[in-house]
Amino acid sequence: MFTGIIQAVGKIGAVSPTSGGVRIGIDSGALDLTGVKLGDSIAVNGACLTVVGLAAPRLAFDLSRETLACTAGFVAGAPVNLEKSLRVGDGLDGHIVSGHVDGIGSVLRFDAVGDNRTLAVEVPRELAKYVARKGSVAVDGVSLTVNAVEDCVFEVNLIPHTLQATNLGVLAAGKKVNIEVDTIARYAERLSQFRN
Repeated sequence: MFTGIIQAVGKIGAVSPTSGGVRIGIDSGALDLTGVKLGDSIAVNGACLTVVGLAAPRLAFDLSRETLACTAGFVAGAPVNLEKSLRVGDGLDGHIVSGHVDGIGSVLRFDAVGDNRTLAVEVPRELAKYVARKGSVAVDGVSLTVNAVEDCVFEVNLIPHTLQATNLGVLAAGKKVNIEVDTIARYAERLSQFRN
């Protein structure tokens, strides 16, 4: 379980093929690795990954073919958003993020509005129904509030702090991003199916 409040931006180093997918090495940047051990979960660009190698400040993760099929951004040299999993007593400053990426969105616009940026993302039709104005969405693991939504496109506002503290500041039209819709929307849909 995560909050979508990014703790550090790391950088992918080596990407090595394995029999089941790939293993990635990440320089964890300013991420506090105190207490991190093998087997722990860390959200990397929004995907909950298991630590399989630890030699601070480097971390290693195995990505299955399934993970690679439904995520984007795991290439050598790419900056990645990092968040350690919640512990009992931690604050929930963003929103509930599971780290189970629902699909890949495509950046349509990344427009300057003063010091801020308006980010417009197109998502697959099967995910669009879960995105609501003033609802929450995670983009590359970052908890954001939806300002507008029309059909399969939503817009969010990125403030200077978000642009500096995450990898979202380097977005551009055409870039692929990991999307996780609000968990509550999914449960609401499931409950309504039984009511009907």
